[in-house]
Amino acid sequence: MPNDWMSMSVVPAVSRAIALLRILAAHAGPVPAAVLARDLALPRSTVYHLLAVLETEGIVVHLPEDRAYGLGIGAFELGSAYLRGDPLERLARPLLATLVQQTGCTAHLGVLHGRETLYLIKEQPRRPVVLVTDVGVRLPAHLTAVGRSMLAALPRAQVRALYPGRDAFVNRTGAGPRTSIELRNVLLAEATRGWAQEDGEVTEGMASVAACVRDYALRPVAAIGCTFVSATVQGGEREALARRVRGVAGRLSSRVAGRRQTASDQPRHLPDSH
Repeated sequence: MPNDWMSMSVVPAVSRAIALLRILAAHAGPVPAAVLARDLALPRSTVYHLLAVLETEGIVVHLPEDRAYGLGIGAFELGSAYLRGDPLERLARPLLATLVQQTGCTAHLGVLHGRETLYLIKEQPRRPVVLVTDVGVRLPAHLTAVGRSMLAALPRAQVRALYPGRDAFVNRTGAGPRTSIELRNVLLAEATRGWAQEDGEVTEGMASVAACVRDYALRPVAAIGCTFVSATVQGGEREALARRVRGVAGRLSSRVAGRRQTASDQPRHLPDSH
């Protein structure tokens, strides 16, 4: 029993330390302790105690000239270890394999790379269809369902920065948005619906539906999509498939974020910049 009580007493301190690190990670430069105390709604003495422990472990560094704190080399080492394990792909692969078994479609995991969709995983059914979306392939994000599901989750200012004018819009088949206004209207509709689709915009006769994967702060980190012959999945069947894909994206979001997402986590419109 005493050990249980000791463990419970440590939990708030761990939560506060994690919250402190997230504040430091969200700032481009060092953060004064007073700001940390204000944002955490904690006494300065508590914040200084947390900072002292984290500094001893190398997770936080004190910058005396700035009278502020930043992330230390220990935080970098932890982040590097995370990336070396390819966690996103490891978490996603079994979910995509199950999705393929259930739907018979080709499933993808992709991320945004500038204005392009970069495909990280491709899971195919027993009778695969030849597609251009192999692992490592990059396609214009505004034409792919995977890319648009992530664009729809970005702040408007960021989307405008990615697509400042007509020259940013690559065309493949003659379909798809060609201006910033057209793209904005498409993204608004897809953000409201909760999933994206494209039909013949990447390859004639092929279509895709996709949903965004989010991190703990609800930022888009990836997207899951299903690709199929357009004529074989229409109307209600396509919407049902999209809902299934959205469910899988939600489960991956839970794995990535370390918590269960709720309906309120899904924005109903394209968020404004702050």
